[in-house]
Amino acid sequence: MQTSKVDGRPVPLRISDFRDTSIALNFADRDLTYGELDRISNQFAAYLSLLGVKPGATVAICLERSFDWIVAALATMRIGAAYVPLDSAWPDARLRFAVSDSGAAVLVARQAVLDRLQVEIPGVDPSVYAMAIDPTPVAQQINVEPESLAYIIYTSGTTGVPKGVEITHANLSHLIQWHVDAFGVTRQDRISHLAGLGFDAAGWEIWSTLSAGATLCLTPDEMRSSPELIQGWMIREHISMGFVPTVHAAPMMAMQWPKETKLRHLLTGGDTLHQAPPVTLPFNVVNNYGPSECTVVATSSVLVPGSQTPPPVGRPITGTIIYLLDEEGKQVADGDVGEIYIGGNGVARGYRNLPELTERSFLPDPFAGTAGARMYRSGDRGSRLPNGEIEFRGRIDRQIKIRGQRVELDEIGSALSEHPKIEFAAAMSKLSASGENQLWAYILPKNNQAVLTVDEVQEYLLGSLPDYMIPAYFVRLRTLPLSSNGKLDLNILGRITDHDFLERTAMRPAASPIEEDLLILMRGLLENQNVGPNDNFFLAGGHSLLGMQLVMRLRKTYGVDLTLQQLFKAPTVVRLAALVQALIIADIDSMTEDEAQSLLAE
Repeated sequence: MQTSKVDGRPVPLRISDFRDTSIALNFADRDLTYGELDRISNQFAAYLSLLGVKPGATVAICLERSFDWIVAALATMRIGAAYVPLDSAWPDARLRFAVSDSGAAVLVARQAVLDRLQVEIPGVDPSVYAMAIDPTPVAQQINVEPESLAYIIYTSGTTGVPKGVEITHANLSHLIQWHVDAFGVTRQDRISHLAGLGFDAAGWEIWSTLSAGATLCLTPDEMRSSPELIQGWMIREHISMGFVPTVHAAPMMAMQWPKETKLRHLLTGGDTLHQAPPVTLPFNVVNNYGPSECTVVATSSVLVPGSQTPPPVGRPITGTIIYLLDEEGKQVADGDVGEIYIGGNGVARGYRNLPELTERSFLPDPFAGTAGARMYRSGDRGSRLPNGEIEFRGRIDRQIKIRGQRVELDEIGSALSEHPKIEFAAAMSKLSASGENQLWAYILPKNNQAVLTVDEVQEYLLGSLPDYMIPAYFVRLRTLPLSSNGKLDLNILGRITDHDFLERTAMRPAASPIEEDLLILMRGLLENQNVGPNDNFFLAGGHSLLGMQLVMRLRKTYGVDLTLQQLFKAPTVVRLAALVQALIIADIDSMTEDEAQSLLAE
């Protein structure tokens, strides 16, 4: 694939003539050459055409990280259609909504997912489709217009349902052209593919790599949640450039790296980075900022090692403009805080099937001096530093970041309010002592009599929301929070100090000294004294960074060789205590694999 420009404007991706043996994709010990990728994606595109997929249509893709995922997306674009990336970890209700709302003509997924979702459109399992057709047809390359859709990415929405951001080929080509030029990507580079498949950064990784003829290396899923495992994998695989979310970038910057590492650029973004990289790192750390509505990246900064000031999010990338405006829409002076508005080639077409929200969020750009120019109102706050870079200064509304994922608090409140025992619910974010966002839910039961437990409500939410959107704290309300003028006032919730927390089901005391130690450790890390022996560390507000802290403390306290992956399999005090006890009394390396699996299954 390649990008080019006409009259200074980026034009859609084109499939290049890489009919050679250079490696396009790598996963473990398996490679796919550019020639093979070209042939297979052409055949799959032809099959999509046989199913009735036309230029301008959409194709939903719900697969694991795999060659098949990339082939399906590439095939979709080859015939002028737009792909819709779906994360298979999402609840079924969310997946069905995205398939329906996007108007997908076909759903590409494994048969088990197709059987589970039961959508009323053709389904294709790419691992078996070829057996049903003649493998020789080749799709014709469609010459799509720059403003044609390339993909639709779904993000959290304030209305209680996700909203689909429509990204055009011109938007995507703009991102790719900047990336390849800014980082000097060549065919010799080996670049990681680690971002979540429902996250737009995944498309950034994939298409910028393949456009330059480099090798895209797929990170095994079991390693993606551990900074230590990611580092080891990057070193072994000779990765020269890779993206990791902020929650992983921070600990990875503190690690010891061999000077001979091939890594040149470690890209990050998604949350606020609080510290600059140390001067000892043998590669650049690049901090990036950008909402999905502006095609992944709007600003970028190669961070200064050893700096004592908060890391900035950088300058606008090529073809992008950043405005910092006050409440009257006037540009603020350098150093003053204003709302971030983003203009330029990355601004998306709008939201799928949401014309009113599109009109409110995508505004005419009065500063561009070009007819039809638009800017996106981000809801973020920032200030311009003396060197011209932007410093991120938080949100102005109820949109936050949890584990690098954008979350609309009102979507959580809306999902809670659907519970048959709940009259009213709202979600709030509070900062922990360590500066992390924590989700709190405030609930008014129907008739104020309903008996609710944390376990019941969390289980209910898991049916419609991803786990990172599940609150760790649940507070019972006795009355609705009303302001002095009688209107609903959510700000009152933040001033409540006498919390009536929902109880957890059958919380029992610690049954052993190890359980007692683990409870103290977990409660301290989570800053939540209500965590019990059977509570899931991650549903109680834990994430990978806190998990690594827990693992390191257990290693130091008990001398056990515990990993983050084991914590994911044993996330409760009860199960983790049993695992630690076993590691203490026996060398885990001497156990058979079946014995270890049996232990974790108990």
